[in-house]
Amino acid sequence: MGSHARPSRLHRTGARIATVALVGAVLPITAGGLAEAATPSATHSVDENERTSGQAAGTVGQGQEQGRGRGAPDATGQDAPVIKADHAFLLDARDGSQEREMWAGAKADESVAMASTTKIMTALVVLKYPERLDQQFTVKQEYRDYVAKAGSSTADLQTGDKLTARQLLHAMLLPSGADAAMALADNFGSGDTMDARIADFENQMNAEAQQLGLTGTHFDSFDGISHGDNRSTARDLAKLGQRAMLKPVFADVVKKKQFKTEAPAANGRTRYYTWNNTNVLLSTYDGALGIKTGSGAEAGYAVVFAAERDNRTLVGAIVGADKDRFEDAAKMLDWGFAH
Repeated sequence: MGSHARPSRLHRTGARIATVALVGAVLPITAGGLAEAATPSATHSVDENERTSGQAAGTVGQGQEQGRGRGAPDATGQDAPVIKADHAFLLDARDGSQEREMWAGAKADESVAMASTTKIMTALVVLKYPERLDQQFTVKQEYRDYVAKAGSSTADLQTGDKLTARQLLHAMLLPSGADAAMALADNFGSGDTMDARIADFENQMNAEAQQLGLTGTHFDSFDGISHGDNRSTARDLAKLGQRAMLKPVFADVVKKKQFKTEAPAANGRTRYYTWNNTNVLLSTYDGALGIKTGSGAEAGYAVVFAAERDNRTLVGAIVGADKDRFEDAAKMLDWGFAH
């Protein structure tokens, strides 16, 4: 796969900040920049829309409801959802293994940059090794250096802490931590060096994409920060999201608005983490189940989403969109449930 040096143009792929608190420490911060105590030195470069997403999820996680779900509109005479996004696709997941196409946008099959929705496949590859989910891995300084250099989203993992793969999945899928994604790629790939292990992991991602029949998809990244050929289509991403939701561990993680956990710290104390989900739909759309947001300078805004009503589960994807992606997703779901 070549070198993993980052391109000069920096991509933003999600909310940037997660709570990290060591026993005895008094200044934790939460995902999406929602401060529990003022910590100016801990701030990261944040895309404004993802900051809003993280704050909304974090607020709900603290018991303050952000909004109510929308009712489905009358479908009479409405042949398609009226949305801004062209790279969009919606399917009816039915009983899981079966799926039915409901609606495809004008550019549903155009391969474009997909930002942090990449991490859905990162999770799927990790979940091929369920026996390792509770294995602990040590956070390396290289993971922190990577997110600092790339300006990417972070779960603010602390060097020397030991977290399980299950915890790292939460850190990657909720605040969209690229440091957690790198930790998973480094430990679930094979090779004698970190670069070799990450390259092997990305090969596993592409092999899984081929097996799932995602013909418009290619990965050259474990987190969505592209080396020039990290792309997918709205159709492929919806199918990928649907397959990922068949995994109980994945489905359980992405439906959470907030996750709190603790881990052994390098100095022998206990570190406390709080991660907030960047997915606004979880707190604004009735029946929302997940799945993953993304944003980047090249990719624009993306969201892979799922919701359940009346024993029906719909899964959709929007890529290359603007900041109205959540409104568009809600309109697509409303339209789908009305049909």
